[in-house]
Amino acid sequence: MLTGKQKRYLRSLGQTMEPIIHIGKNGIGGMLVKQVEDALEARELIKGRVLQNCLQEPKEVAYEIGEAVDAEVVQVIGRNFLLYRLSQDNPQLELPN
Repeated sequence: MLTGKQKRYLRSLGQTMEPIIHIGKNGIGGMLVKQVEDALEARELIKGRVLQNCLQEPKEVAYEIGEAVDAEVVQVIGRNFLLYRLSQDNPQLELPN
């Protein structure tokens, strides 16, 4: 569980990021979950976007993906969301206490 201070720090890092995960009309599938897992392992913090043609709400999608890959949902704003998970092999981000 992330503290408020840690979430603020991660949100500040996520402001300048471009979304690398796009969820469209196909929703959340096995390949998407695999891509998110790989991206989180490589980067620890990723930004995703729920496209207009997705039938689910962005908040629903973010929490569903977060649960599927065991990641923390940092923020959901509009159709964008941030996910964080500590890398097992190569930790990169130093979170404040």
